[in-house]
Amino acid sequence: MLMHTTPLYLATVFIWGSTFFAIKLQLGEVASEVSIFYRFALAAIILMLWCWLRKLPMVFSLRQHLWMMAQGLTLFGLNYMVVYWATAELTSGLIAVIFSTIVLMNIANSALFFGKRPTPSVLAGAFLGLIGIGLVFLPEIANLKAEDATIKGILLSLLATFIASLGNMVSTRNQMSELPVVQTNAFGMLYGAIALAVIAWSQDLPFNYEATWSYTSSLIYLALFGSVLAFGSFLTLLGRIGADRAAYCMVLFPIVALGISTLFEGYTWTPVAAVGVGLVFTGNVLMLMSRHHLQRFRRFFHCSDHLPESSR
Repeated sequence: MLMHTTPLYLATVFIWGSTFFAIKLQLGEVASEVSIFYRFALAAIILMLWCWLRKLPMVFSLRQHLWMMAQGLTLFGLNYMVVYWATAELTSGLIAVIFSTIVLMNIANSALFFGKRPTPSVLAGAFLGLIGIGLVFLPEIANLKAEDATIKGILLSLLATFIASLGNMVSTRNQMSELPVVQTNAFGMLYGAIALAVIAWSQDLPFNYEATWSYTSSLIYLALFGSVLAFGSFLTLLGRIGADRAAYCMVLFPIVALGISTLFEGYTWTPVAAVGVGLVFTGNVLMLMSRHHLQRFRRFFHCSDHLPESSR
């Protein structure tokens, strides 16, 4: 499993770590809802063509389509609409750090929906992660005002993260019901795109297009890499190793995003922010390692207690 899992982790981390900056390039003449509609409509077309070329089965029951629709709305629609709104208020790197709290939300939702109770180590990791997020945002928190746009950006980012976590739970349920990832993503992205088109139409938003290199290239990148490849990798991980461990990707990609933000958006690292990111990383790793690795440690020390003196 390790050889198959490692490329999936790396692809998800590096692609999603860069998409927050690509989203920034989408802001401008085209409304956010319309841009996301373009993104997932293009991604759905790509996946549908792939399914057709590979001759994958595409006939599903009404109940299965409803669950695909639920996945599409939460993972490929509403959450991204809110992320785009947040991107107008915060740097892409900081939004990525907030989005890493999906690890905490996935553990809580896994306990709620699937009965996976967190261990004391998980709770300790969550505590470290929250402290780390607070340290990263310490300058903003110290200067917050009721009308400050930063508050809006933080709340929108947390809302988008929660919606995405619910989408992870829906995907977990779908894979437990043996719905194939590729076809589910294809239909889910189609449903998500339709929902965004309806929302844009209901708000009388124009379906215009910004004919610039930055907008077009970022749209193609977000559709092909950020949607088709990254979601395929991540949701495969989610079904294979569980929502809590798969969410480890969300711990790593903020580091990539902050690096990109440093180069292109002028994000300035401080010692406190660096410590904060380190705590987020350490806390989430502690949560995700606890169930498997601590059991191995316990077995190791249990076995070592029974070793003869000459072998110690």
